[in-house]
Order: sequence, then structure tokens, then C-alpha cells
Amino acid sequence: MATVEITKDNFKETVGKDGIVILDWWAAWCGPCRAFAPTFEAASDKHPDVVFGKIDTDAQPDLSGAFEIRSIPTLMVFRDGILLFEQPGALPAAALEDLLRQVRALDMVAVKKEAEERRSKEAPKA
Repeated sequence: MATVEITKDNFKETVGKDGIVILDWWAAWCGPCRAFAPTFEAASDKHPDVVFGKIDTDAQPDLSGAFEIRSIPTLMVFRDGILLFEQPGALPAAALEDLLRQVRALDMVAVKKEAEERRSKEAPKA
């Protein structure tokens, strides 16, 4: 599967769907971003069931600001709409494969329960 361009118009729809979504925050002028691009593209071809999205930080300043992107490339992994991983810097192909393996292996019932518990603790008290 080819990578998908993510913009403010399709971000929520893409990230909020069931399944795994990996986002690569990048910019055209960024050398490490350009170096990581073939690894990201190859992984997208190898895993057609995963959405591989690319967010151009220069073209999407509102999204970059909302997620406080300070370093690129930055990778984020969502599963079933829940942010599970965020890390600045490119990953080698083997590390990206291992990350995908770990995300696939997660017990999402337990993850969703923990996320709900955290939200309820953080909710303002009336």
C-alpha cells in the first residue's frame, strides 16, 4: 500500500478508524526525513493492512502545532484511534518492523480500559 498524505481535512477520519495508523511527520528540506522515506515506503508495501500516513509539517502547521512537533522526522502510531507510540527520529527498518509487531500484539481491550481510566482521572470534577 502506498503512503497517504495526511492533512487537517483527513486527519481525524484517518487516525480515528479501527486498525493501525503510522504517521511520519516530515519536511522536504529535512535530510533525515528524506533518508527515512524509502524505509517508510517499503514498510507500507509490506503491510497493506496498516495505514502509513505522511504529514508535511510545512504544509500542515496547524496539525504540527497541535501535536507540538519540535523535531522531524517524528513517528506516531495509533491503533483504533488511540496514540500508542510517539518518538522523534527515524527508525531503522528492523526497529520499525519490531514496533509494528508489538503494536499488533497489544491487547486492545486492556489498552482501551486503561485509556478510559486515565481519562476519567483527568476529567474535571464538577
